[in-house]
Amino acid sequence: MINLPSDPGSFRDPAGTVLHINNKIYRTVTPSGAQQYEFVRDSGLFDELIHENLLVPYNEVKPDSIHYNFKDEIRYLLELHKLDFISYPYEWPFSVLRAAALSHLKIHLKALEKGITLSDATAFNIQFDGSRAVFIDHLSFQRYRAGQLWYGHRQFCEQFLNPLLLRTMCDIPHNAWYRSNMNGITANDLNTLLPWYRKFSPNILFHVTMHAFFQRKHDNKKQMKIPTGRLPLPTFKNMLIRLHDWIEKLKVPTSNTSVWKYYSKNTVYQPDETAAKQAFIRNYTENVKPGVIWDLGCNTGEYSFSCLESGAKLVIGFDSDPDVLDIAFLRARKENLSFLPLYMDIANPSPSQGWAEVERGGLSKRQMPDGLLALALLHHLVIGRNIPLQVAINWIIDLAPTGVIEFVPKNDPMVKTLLAFREDIFPDYTEENFVGFTNKKARIIKEKILTNEGRKLFWYERQK
Repeated sequence: MINLPSDPGSFRDPAGTVLHINNKIYRTVTPSGAQQYEFVRDSGLFDELIHENLLVPYNEVKPDSIHYNFKDEIRYLLELHKLDFISYPYEWPFSVLRAAALSHLKIHLKALEKGITLSDATAFNIQFDGSRAVFIDHLSFQRYRAGQLWYGHRQFCEQFLNPLLLRTMCDIPHNAWYRSNMNGITANDLNTLLPWYRKFSPNILFHVTMHAFFQRKHDNKKQMKIPTGRLPLPTFKNMLIRLHDWIEKLKVPTSNTSVWKYYSKNTVYQPDETAAKQAFIRNYTENVKPGVIWDLGCNTGEYSFSCLESGAKLVIGFDSDPDVLDIAFLRARKENLSFLPLYMDIANPSPSQGWAEVERGGLSKRQMPDGLLALALLHHLVIGRNIPLQVAINWIIDLAPTGVIEFVPKNDPMVKTLLAFREDIFPDYTEENFVGFTNKKARIIKEKILTNEGRKLFWYERQK
């Protein structure tokens, strides 16, 4: 985690700041935000949302109890439940982003029932506790004024709806686009990509085409016209309900473009070899007892689920195939498993970005795991992406104090496929060198041969 008392992502809100102090998370409430906070707190909305696992739990504590010199006047100090991992919308596969959007709408509807609305609709106010979406910004709630417009409508569309539509209607994953523009995907951009026949849908017409029209109209004027008018509360609620029902039905196009979608069913392993691999992973987890595990190249999460069955508290999976991530997440949700699969190219992980390049922390700036799995990954980094063997090993071992790495030799069918259309310029890619490089940074605790071709698992412990 970034070693600063003030969270770099919370500086925009004058109502309060997020602080990291003594491995705990706090939220200040300033005088400007106190009245709204008190109204929402006293309404019982926070208690209801926390009871339904939709909002991060909190407690009010005395400011002088944490021995911190506050630079600004504060009225309240909230100690928040600390999540084990922070992720961002550009890392969420389709099903994860859809779950976040549905949770946001559900929370807003519950708030309106108590005379409260949300001041914005940023997707960055949603995080995941395992596979469960939770809202994290207690100061985004404010008193609803009769007839007020939904000022977060455009933001909701750009950060939730449009990225989902990009995938479901154009079969383009939102992740790379979203990562380069953290405000999301504009109606103009999406409207340009949509086939003409899609634009006759009432939902598309209202939430995309009309937004694109008004954006172009405003962009062509020197001064933007401030929206006026009234939005009756029943109409407001109905709008959110219709959005919820529409988004809930959105699906990824059924194509067979995924390379790894059926990998677990068409694996190179024989049944007894798969069983041996599962047993090794379970033995590792049961002995090390890691709280949080990262599964690099998690595919559909088969080995992530083995870790959870063996006592891991949480598994964060990473893969660059959005189809397998959707399969993994839907299973985690169905079985209520503490597993979050994220979209990430391991050779190009999320960087630190946003304001001053610290607003959204890169992968290495967030909470590091207690253990990791790097199964059938190394050969893709070395041979597929030309990353030197020692560099790849050092990076993996630096991520976690302990883990399991799988080495796949050159005579394996998968490596032969990688080398089929290119020159073999990897003379150092051998098991002997793998062991030698690993021993420079870690101690090999246990190893296991899996296949006749020589696939092998190595359980390591990083040197202190």
